[in-house]
Amino acid sequence: MRKGIAVNLIIHMNTLVITIISILYIYQMGYIGVVFIGEYIHKRRKKNHAEPLVKTNRYAAIISARNESGVIGQLLDTIRAQTYPAEFLDAIVIADNCTDDTAQVARDHGAIVYERFNKELVGKGYALDYLFDKLKKGVGDDYYDAYVIIDADNLLDEHFFEAVNKTFCQGYRIMTTYRNSKNFATNWISAGYSLWFMREAKFLNNARMMLGTSCAVSGTGFVVASAVIRERGGWPYHLLTEDIEFTVDTVIHGEMIGYCGDAMLYDEQPTTFSQSWTQRMRWAKGFYQIVANYGGKLSRGIVTKHHIKKLASYDLTMTVMPGMLITMGILALDIAMLLMGVFGSLYMPHMIQTMLSSLGFWLLGYYGSLFLMGLVTMITERKKIRNCPTWKRVLYTFTFPLFQLTYLPIAVAALFRKVEWKPIKHEVSKTLDEIR
Repeated sequence: MRKGIAVNLIIHMNTLVITIISILYIYQMGYIGVVFIGEYIHKRRKKNHAEPLVKTNRYAAIISARNESGVIGQLLDTIRAQTYPAEFLDAIVIADNCTDDTAQVARDHGAIVYERFNKELVGKGYALDYLFDKLKKGVGDDYYDAYVIIDADNLLDEHFFEAVNKTFCQGYRIMTTYRNSKNFATNWISAGYSLWFMREAKFLNNARMMLGTSCAVSGTGFVVASAVIRERGGWPYHLLTEDIEFTVDTVIHGEMIGYCGDAMLYDEQPTTFSQSWTQRMRWAKGFYQIVANYGGKLSRGIVTKHHIKKLASYDLTMTVMPGMLITMGILALDIAMLLMGVFGSLYMPHMIQTMLSSLGFWLLGYYGSLFLMGLVTMITERKKIRNCPTWKRVLYTFTFPLFQLTYLPIAVAALFRKVEWKPIKHEVSKTLDEIR
């Protein structure tokens, strides 16, 4: 009798949690409609409006690199091949704790190079802070109008800086760009990453830009005005996910981050599960750090009278909120009750059947929503996916939800494990023409 009551309680808890999570995140489904309607309106307006005049700003492409000699040359070649005026664009490399010839390779490809060696302050955030201090003491902190933070394994479309400049001239002091992939077709892991970042660009940041709320910076390919760096005293962001920390702090202070969908970069994705586990473990731990350090201030923005900041604060709260833990907790209860039904002192077939149905419903709903997300992204962004045969596109649409489900154990493990920043080895040495 007691077990029957417990089963009913678990089922009701499942229903309640699924309902709450659906309500909290349903707005992201609305973003899909915003994108389709917004793009339709934009096409009609574009026919009747001339392009606005833009100023030629001075940019520095900032690349923090640790033992990236195998890929950094190709990135620097794409920077040199930009359609943007070369005299207004510099490539600056921070060779951070390198034990290979990254610095020399970067110099050979025309970059300005700073070498940094610090075994205690480790991570991209510390490297960026070091560089901004060097530039302030050297050319001055107002020599460049803006900095573009790029990872060493990336490649840039030749119109990247031309597109960035158009959006920067609209008044956005911080903005993010379109993150494509160098190795989408390698396997289900690289495809899982790629589809997620494409979806983030197309159906999150794109929609946010259309609504006039804040976008989110994502690791690489983001633009920061030099004035912002001066105001914040360099780069004071040193949590495990310094990009999201920067985004959260920006929204807390009421500034909106823009999005430039025409500025495309190609990013290398992990291809082994061990690499992916290490990277996403850092991301999960970093999100917990952000909730601990900024959660209160960020959530208070939801009740502000400023409607745009209200939406931006809510949206970002949902991004960093550890929803995976709630989901994992309910899943663990379901499995525990199922095991009790199988191995408990009283064998209860009805209990087993009920818990299996509950688990199946939960997994099917979770898989279905993620599948729909991946399918819509795969269809709309199909022309941007390079060198991937049709059968792989179909297969990876079905494996995309499985890739996302692997976040569940990672989210739990990150609670208890000590996580430190570790570099991901990059080995995809391709030119832009080879990707295309």
